[in-house]
Parts: sequence; structure tokens; C-alpha cells
Amino acid sequence: IYNILESLRREYETKSIGGEEVRWTLWGQLLFVALIIALSLMYLHLRHEEYVRNWKVLCLLSTGITLSCVVTNLMVENSWLSIYVLPYAMMPIVMRIFLDSHTAFLSHLAMVVICAMSLRYPHEFIALQLPAGMVGLYSLRELSQRSQLFRSAILVTLTYLVMFTAFELSMGNAPEKLDQGMYLYFVINGVMMLFTYPLLFLVEKTFGFTSNVTLVELSNVNTKLLRRMSEQVPGTFQHSMQVANLAAAAANAIDANSQLVRTGALYHDIGKMDNPAFFTENQMGGVNPHDQLRKEQSAQIVIGHVTGGLKMAEKYNLPQVIRDFITTHHGHGMTKYFYIAWKNEHPGVEPDPIMFTYPGNNPETKEQAILMMADAVEAASRSLKEYTEESISQLVDKIVDGQMGDGFFLDCPITFRDIQRVKSVFKEKLKTMYHTRISYPELDRQPR
Repeated sequence: IYNILESLRREYETKSIGGEEVRWTLWGQLLFVALIIALSLMYLHLRHEEYVRNWKVLCLLSTGITLSCVVTNLMVENSWLSIYVLPYAMMPIVMRIFLDSHTAFLSHLAMVVICAMSLRYPHEFIALQLPAGMVGLYSLRELSQRSQLFRSAILVTLTYLVMFTAFELSMGNAPEKLDQGMYLYFVINGVMMLFTYPLLFLVEKTFGFTSNVTLVELSNVNTKLLRRMSEQVPGTFQHSMQVANLAAAAANAIDANSQLVRTGALYHDIGKMDNPAFFTENQMGGVNPHDQLRKEQSAQIVIGHVTGGLKMAEKYNLPQVIRDFITTHHGHGMTKYFYIAWKNEHPGVEPDPIMFTYPGNNPETKEQAILMMADAVEAASRSLKEYTEESISQLVDKIVDGQMGDGFFLDCPITFRDIQRVKSVFKEKLKTMYHTRISYPELDRQPR
């Protein structure tokens, strides 16, 4: 009966509204949508200017909003079930996983307002969808396990049920007159929310983003590449693990992405598997092959672990965000040991700096800057003769201040305050790692 009446209404409106009115209505709708999109872009430009210049982000946002609006319009025009079976809260969750909470809520708000234009009761739709989207965002700030999606689906469903009941009662409807079918639609909506997990995989492959789920999977030491690394270059593997712990702790201190920097740290030195014996952490006190080479040859072998690591990352299909850590963890710095040793052997002669310079770019994100600092500090800490609070503090200050002086952090949005916090975390973590153990007393067997 409802479908028949809806068909009658549409037919009546088609015949009663003239062509001129249809054109003005269409222009009004286009103007409304354009205004919403323009305001959204203005907000993005104010808060996340880098998103406006990133075509991947813009494509993801526009695709999500457009698909939601098209499906909503099709369901309304053809009277397919109810629009409340559509998991609108899925979109802000996906945006939060790949972008940030502010952009996710903005996209959800724009989508809900535009979709509401297709409905006869837009206020009820907006009143239900906005709280559901907010609860979805709050319940899934970081996705690392599939069980989190199940919990979010339950919370979003409960939000729909409570908000619908509250809205209907506030409109003067008695409890016994509430539409029971709506509650079934909300349950179906919650079940549809569970399809967020496979949708993440589709978004990753389509737009080139990397979710926390993928990062967690990559950080599993039982993956093929990390297991091979632990077997072939155990010294480098242990170094990478220590760097990962340092970097993740520092990232938490300055609200950076700790899971991203942890995963990047595990893979930043995979290029050392090509020539493991040329790196001190893998020599185990044996013969140093650099003693038989010229300093520029040694420098090129050490520098080669960056380019070799990128080739290995491509072979194993590592995401671009992980490859960026391989490129930037030494930045455009120099192999100072071999550079200074060459100058000492050739006094008064200036070498070709390219022979001693890493080919990578300097860090462009907070996470990349943290990894650069953690990598240098952890490696240098192994050469300390004694591990005291003063020696550790001086080492961290010397390494990080030297990197700042070389201009490594000029291209990334890390602040002096952030760097100071990172240094404090490094000092505390290194003191914990290299704490002195007490010597246990021997049992005195002499009678007293």
C-alpha cells in the first residue's frame, strides 16, 4: 500500500509541477550541494591544508559522499526497503582510519545533510545519523583488531535504537505506537556495519592508503621478510626492534602515529641483508671487511643499504609509507665516519661529497623524524663506555641537536617542543634498557 501511495505521489508531483519549477528546483539543489562542498573544502584548507593538495584524499572523500548520496536517492526513488538499513556510520569510520577524526566527522556531516535533501522527513534522518556517526568515530579511534568493529557495530546500533525512541517520544508518540519495523532496520544496519573490514582492503588497493590493520600485520615478526631478517642479520634485527620501541614511545609522547613508526622502524634497515658483514652490529667481534677497502668504497656499501632496502621493499610489496621510512631514515646526510677518515688520509684535499652522501630525502613527517632520531641514538648508545644518567643524556642531546643543526627536520611539521619531549623519552628509555644490575653477594662459608 505504501509503495502504491508513493507511486501516486510521484506521479502527481510530476504532472502538477511545471517545467520551469523543476528547473528552479534543480538549480536550488545544485547550489545547496555546491555550498556544502565549498564549506567543507574551506574547513579542510584551514585545518588540514595538505589534504586539499592530496588528490588521493579528495578522491576518497568525494567518492564516499557521492556513493552514499546516489544509493540514498535510488532507494528513495524506487522505494527499496528503508534508508535506515544503510550503514551511514561506516563512512566516518573509514575516514577516521585513513585520515583523522575531524575530517571524518566533517565528511559525515556533509554526507548526511546532502542525503537529507532526498527525504520527506530530513530532520529525523539528521537527528539519527549524526549521533550514530559520532559514536562510531569515538568507539573506533584506532583499528587494530577485527573485534573492535563488532563492538562499534553494537554501539552504533544501540545509538540508533535509543535516538529513535527518544525522537518519537519527544514528538508525542506513545510507546505502544512506535514503529517496530524501524528497530529491525537498525539491527540490519548494525550487521551491514561489519562489512567495514573488507571495505578497508578495497579502499587500500584503490586509493593507496595504509590502515592500522595492515601496519599491525606487517609488524608481526613472523612475516616472511622479518623472519628472514632475524635469521640472516640478527644484529640488525635486534637493532631494529630497539629502534621500534624507542620510536613508538616517542610517538606516543607527541601524539604521532606510534603504530606507523613502529612498523617503519622494523623495516628501515632491511637493505643490510645484502651485505650483512659490512655493518658492525652483525660482525660479532670478528674481522671487519672495511679494513680491506678504500674509504669511498666502504661508504658506497653502507649507503647501498638504502637503495637495496627500497628494491627489497618493492619485491615484497611493502606499502609506500613504509618505503618512505627506508628513504628518509638517514635523510640527505653523510657517512661521517668514512668521510672524516678519508679526509684524515688525504689532508688538504676535499673529496667528492656525493661519494659519502645518502641518496634519500630528509624526513617530511613527524614519524619519519622520530625514526631518524631513534635510529641514530640507538646505534650511538652501543658505543658508550659506561651507561650513566649523565652519559646517556649527553649522547641524546649531542645526536639530536646535531641533526637539527644539519637541517634534517626543516621539511617536517615537528616543533622544538616535540623534539624536546622526544629527547626526554629517549633518555628515560635508554636508562631503562641499559640499567646497571646489582651484584649478588657470595655465600660466606666461613663460620663466624
